[in-house]
Amino acid sequence: MERKRWYKDMVFYQIWPRSFKDGDGDGMGDLWGVLEKLDYIKSLGCDGIWFSPIYPSPGADCGYDIADYMDIAPEFGGMEAFRKVLDGVHARGMKLLMDLVVNHTSDEHEWFQKSRQRIDPYTDYYIWRPAKPNGKLPNNWDSNFEGKAWTWDEVRGEYYLHLFAVKQPDLNMDNPLVREEVKKILRFWLDMGVDGFREDVITYISKAEGLPNDRIFPIYKGMRKYNHGPHIHEYLAEFKRDVLDHYDCFTLAEAPLVWPKRALKYIDEKDGQIDMMIQFQCQTADCLFTDYLPTKFHLRKMKKAFSDWQYKLDGRAWNMLYLENHDHPRIISRYGSEQYREESGKSLAVSYLFQQGTPFLYQGQEIGMINWRPESADMYEDVQTRYNYEHSNLKKSPEVRLRKMWRSSRDSARTPVQWDDSENAGFTTGKPWFHVNENYREINVAAQERDPDSLLNFYRSAIALRKSLDVVRHGSYREHFHSSKKLYVYSRSTDRQKLLVICSFTDRETKMKVPSGFDLANAKLILQNCKDADSSTLKPYETRVYLWE
Repeated sequence: MERKRWYKDMVFYQIWPRSFKDGDGDGMGDLWGVLEKLDYIKSLGCDGIWFSPIYPSPGADCGYDIADYMDIAPEFGGMEAFRKVLDGVHARGMKLLMDLVVNHTSDEHEWFQKSRQRIDPYTDYYIWRPAKPNGKLPNNWDSNFEGKAWTWDEVRGEYYLHLFAVKQPDLNMDNPLVREEVKKILRFWLDMGVDGFREDVITYISKAEGLPNDRIFPIYKGMRKYNHGPHIHEYLAEFKRDVLDHYDCFTLAEAPLVWPKRALKYIDEKDGQIDMMIQFQCQTADCLFTDYLPTKFHLRKMKKAFSDWQYKLDGRAWNMLYLENHDHPRIISRYGSEQYREESGKSLAVSYLFQQGTPFLYQGQEIGMINWRPESADMYEDVQTRYNYEHSNLKKSPEVRLRKMWRSSRDSARTPVQWDDSENAGFTTGKPWFHVNENYREINVAAQERDPDSLLNFYRSAIALRKSLDVVRHGSYREHFHSSKKLYVYSRSTDRQKLLVICSFTDRETKMKVPSGFDLANAKLILQNCKDADSSTLKPYETRVYLWE
C-alpha cells in the first residue's frame, strides 16, 4: 500500500488524557471527556489527535510504564470508550495517533514478571546483567529519572537496565522475539483503525554492544552508548517493511539530542524509516540540555533552532512544529511573559505556526495556561520532578529548590485543563486527581470563547489562515535579522505569494524592522495582535503577518 503524506496538511492536538476532561466524575480525565470535546478540538482547526498513553499502567510515570499494550486502561473508559472516540474522530474527518512506548515496559508487565523468573521465551526480553566483582553495577550509565540505570532484582538475582524510572525496565530489542511483539502491537492498533504512532524515545532501542561505560558525557552518562545504537536503523526499517508499509499510516519519532544532519538518516523522504521527528533544540533556548538546568531565555538560540531545521530539512524531509508538550513547562512562562500573557502567547503562536511543517498544539496551550507554583514539593506527582528536588542543589534551602521546580517541572504542563470558572475549572465534578492551577478563574476556555480577541480565538484565526495559504505549505523559508535579541522575523516565498512574519520578544517597545525587498505599502496585514499597529514601532510582544500576492 502506498503511504500517503496527508500529515503535511494537518494540525495535531496532543491530549494528555488524565488532565484533559473527566467525563464520568471520578476525578480522572478519560475518553468520555475527550468524546465530549471532539467538536471543540475540531473548532480549533485541528484535524488530528495524539494521545499520550492510555494503556493499563501502574502509573509510576503517568502511563509511560505500560503493563498491557493491547488494551485501554479502565480509568480512561476501557476499549468501549476508545472505540467511540476513534469513530467520533474519523466521523469528523480527523486522524488519531497512539503513543508507542517500546523502549521499556512496566515492571508489572507479564513479560517482565516471567523474565525475572527465567520463564521461556521471556528470559531475554529485557537487559539483564550479573553484578561485577565487589557487587559493582554492570556499567556507569545513569537513568534519565532516578539515579543509576541499574536495579537489582532479588527474584532473578541480576541487575536489570532501566534508562528511566526504576519501574520501567528496558526491553532487549536485539532479541528478535521482542521485535515480533512490537509488530503485533503495531498491527493490533492499525487494524483497529488507528492512523499512526508517536514513538517514545525510539532512538534508544538499540544499545551499544557489550554495554560499555560512557566516560565523556557530562549528564545522563551512557546516552552516547544507547542513543542511535548500532542496529537502530535496521530495526526501524524492519518495522516499516514488515508492518507500516502495509498501512496508510504516519509515524512521529521522539529523539532526544538529535540535530538535523542525524535526523535525516531517520526521516529523509527517499529512504528514511520514520515520517517526522520531534526535535528538542527549540526547547533549549532557556536551559542546558534539560529543563532542570535553567538559564535566561535567549531568543537567538530559539531562532537558530527553528531556522536550522527549516533550512536543513528543506526539500528532503518534513518538520514537526511545536512549542509545548507533556514533557516541558508552559511556554509562556519560559519564552514569553506572564505579565503580557495574551500578547506573548499570540507572538509565540505566530512564531511557529507559519513555518513549513506540521504543527502540534498541546492541551491548554491555546488558552495560554502558565506554570503552576505549588506551596510544597510534595504536591508534585512527577517521578522526574520529585527526584530532581530531592537530589539536586542539596546545599540550597527547600524554598530555593522549590522555586527551581516552579521553573523546571513538567507537572506545570499536567495540571487539569481549565474549561471554565466553576469549581475545579470545569474539569471534573469529583475530586481532581491532581491540583488545579489557582488562576483558572481568569484563564479558561469559556471566558475566551466569549472574547473575540482572546488567545483562543487568535489560535483559531492563525490556524485557519495557515491552512488557506499555499505559501505556508510550499514556500521557501528565510530568517531575517538573525542577530536581533528582540525580534524573530522570517519570510516564506513562492512564485505567487510572499509572507513576512514579525514577532517581538521583548516587554518594551522596539523599532519596527522590515527586510529589504519587502515593501509594506503593497502588502496586506493579515494577522496581528495589536489593533493600532504603528508603522515604525512594535509594542511589547507585538506580532504581525504580511502577505503579498
